Amino acid sequence: MTALPAVEAITRALATVHDPEIHRPITELNMVKAVDVAADGSVDVAVFLTVAGCPMRDKITTDVTRAVAGVAGVTGVRVALDVMSDEQRKALQTQLRGGQEQREVPFGKPDSLTRVFGIASGKGGVGKSSVTVNLAVAMAADGLAVGVVDADIYGHSIPRMLRVTQAPTKVEDMIMPPSAYGVKVVSIGMFSAGRPVTWRGPMLHRALQQFLTDFYWGDLDILLLDLPPGTGDIAISLGQLIPSAELIVVTTPQLAASEVAERAGAVAIQLRQNVAGVIENMAGLPCPHCGEMVDVFGSGGGGATARALEQTMGVPVPLLASIPIDLRLREGGDTGYPIVLSAPDSPAAQALRSVANRLGHRSRGLVGRPLNLTPVGR
Repeated sequence: MTALPAVEAITRALATVHDPEIHRPITELNMVKAVDVAADGSVDVAVFLTVAGCPMRDKITTDVTRAVAGVAGVTGVRVALDVMSDEQRKALQTQLRGGQEQREVPFGKPDSLTRVFGIASGKGGVGKSSVTVNLAVAMAADGLAVGVVDADIYGHSIPRMLRVTQAPTKVEDMIMPPSAYGVKVVSIGMFSAGRPVTWRGPMLHRALQQFLTDFYWGDLDILLLDLPPGTGDIAISLGQLIPSAELIVVTTPQLAASEVAERAGAVAIQLRQNVAGVIENMAGLPCPHCGEMVDVFGSGGGGATARALEQTMGVPVPLLASIPIDLRLREGGDTGYPIVLSAPDSPAAQALRSVANRLGHRSRGLVGRPLNLTPVGR
């Protein structure tokens, strides 16, 4: 006679099932309501959903069924779904915030281990959002936990570029960002329903603050913010909310773009931020017939921006990459399939992956972090 499966073994199997939005085990989140083993070896599992109408209910059911079915002695699995009470959701919210009920920007704390990069440009149309998306996806593919904030409130485009169609899920007053290609994403485009956003300065600051506090990001290695072009409210708000954030300046080789990009990077001086480097986008078009590079937008603008910022700031500012024009880079933005995945061996993708590897595996500096040093008496 086959031994009945042990409840302890089933619980261990359930610990391998992660909530699709919070990305933590359902056992740890107190989402397992009950486990009952029948005399014939079949198992009934009752699971709490965080909210009614949870968009991931089918995935949770499938994952629980698969995990429990793998336990020795289980002859069948039945999953029943329930919904957390208001008290349970509040307890979950407090748990996820580390016991803190008050909202705060976790990435702005001195002990935060998340590296934050603001992707900036002097003017629009230089490919800043495309760079953001491809860096994020490349970093996630390397095993890093990555989040993207579409901070370009007026010109938001990240949801399309990452093919994010799922709406965020709300648990009490905390929101779970949807994911694409392993990247957590938030954008005002998820809430505006296609309507234009006509906010002024204080509203923009509040929107960025809510993106950083009201959403549950978990333990991120990297957070990228796609900033609006120029040196306006959002750039200033980033410096105030996350003083340790670094800027990555995107420009084209064109002299006019390079000069404006220099001003966008120089705002870091006023906000006491570091410039991680410059990325030159649209750096030449390979001729489809002879392969010779055609400098459609001129040449040398990225290097000139890096040198100018280095001179202004008095610290090294590297040219991180020169990305050639590639039709697939533009197509990836339209289809939501980034070039680092669709054509990973292309020169453009290789340049982007090189930057992602360089920034993604660089240790955070000591600026803004407590050293916990105690003076020793003589």
